[in-house]
Amino acid sequence: MPRTEQMIAQGLTLVDAINEALYQEMERDSRVVCLGEDVGLNGGVFRVTEGLQKVFGPERVIDTPLSESGIMGTAIGLAMAGMRPIPEIQFEGFLGPAYDQLVNHAARYRTRSRGAVTVPMVVRVPVGGGIHAPELHSDSPEAIYAHTPGLKVLMPATPYDAKGLLLSAIRDPDPVVFFEPKRVYRSYREEVPEGDYTIPIGQAKVLAEGTDLTLVTWGASVHQCNDALDTLPEDVSVELIDLRTIAPLDVETIVQSVEKTGRCVIVHEAPKTAGFGAEIATTIQEYCFLHLKAPVQRVAGFDTVMPYYKLEQQYLPDAAKVSEAVMQCLAY
Repeated sequence: MPRTEQMIAQGLTLVDAINEALYQEMERDSRVVCLGEDVGLNGGVFRVTEGLQKVFGPERVIDTPLSESGIMGTAIGLAMAGMRPIPEIQFEGFLGPAYDQLVNHAARYRTRSRGAVTVPMVVRVPVGGGIHAPELHSDSPEAIYAHTPGLKVLMPATPYDAKGLLLSAIRDPDPVVFFEPKRVYRSYREEVPEGDYTIPIGQAKVLAEGTDLTLVTWGASVHQCNDALDTLPEDVSVELIDLRTIAPLDVETIVQSVEKTGRCVIVHEAPKTAGFGAEIATTIQEYCFLHLKAPVQRVAGFDTVMPYYKLEQQYLPDAAKVSEAVMQCLAY
C-alpha cells in the first residue's frame, strides 16, 4: 500500500514491509491471490493484509471459513491450476489441521508427478512468543517443516529481509512456509527500498563480524542476540549470523565462520530437544570438528509447552541467557 508520512520518516515495520510486498506483487502479477480467515475485510488478525481487499477485490483477497485444512487444500488446488496463492494461517498452532495437506500433498506433488505439476504457493504464518497470547498461539515449529522434503522454510527478522524474501518466495516454483515472528511485527523499524528487490532463498546474513565465537540465530531471537553483543566485554569478538532461511540451510556461511572462530552458540525460541539448533550443531560437528575449541552450545526454550503470561519471558531466550552462554563457551 502507499506509504504514510510516518513510514517515510521512520522506516517500515515488519507488518508494513510484508503488506507492501503483497501489494506490489499483486499489482505486478494477476495470478497472486491471498486467502485466509479475516484477511480481507479486517486485514488479518495482525492487520498484515489491511487495505488489500479494497484495492484488489474479494476475488483476490478472500475471506475463508474457519478451516485450516480447507484453506490449505484450496491454495494447493489454485497453485496446481497456475495461480500464485498466499494462504495465511492465523497462528502457527493452527497449522496442525492443515498438516496433512501441506506435508503430504503440497510438498510432494513435484515428486509425485515426476515434475509435471508444481505447487507455487507461500504459506504465511505468524510465529513465536512474547506477545502474551494464549495456548496454540506462541510456538516455534520451524524444525517440523524444515524436516519435510519439498518445503522451503523462511523466517525473516527485519522489515528489509521480510520484503525481499517474501517477493522471492512468491516467485518460487515450489511451496514456501513463510514464518513471521510476531514479536517483531511492530517493535522494529528500518529503511526499506520502495521498489522491487529480492533476497535469495538459502542465503544467511552476517550481521556482525568477529573472530572469537560464532552466534547463529534466526527470527525474533536475532534482536536478543544483538542486545547480547552490547553486554559482552569489549575484547570479545563475536560473529553474528542470521539464517533468514531455515531450509535450505546455508551451510557454507556457518562452516566458514566456525572454522574461523572455533566456537559456536546457537539461539532459538523453540524447545531445545530436536529443535533446529540440533541440526546446526550436528552440521558443525560434521564439517568443523578439527576446528572446534569448545562444544557447541544451545540457548533455547524449555522442553515444555509455552507458559502463560507471567512466565513467558522466563521461557524465551534473552540477552542475559545468550551472554552467559557466550562467556561459558569462551571459557571452556
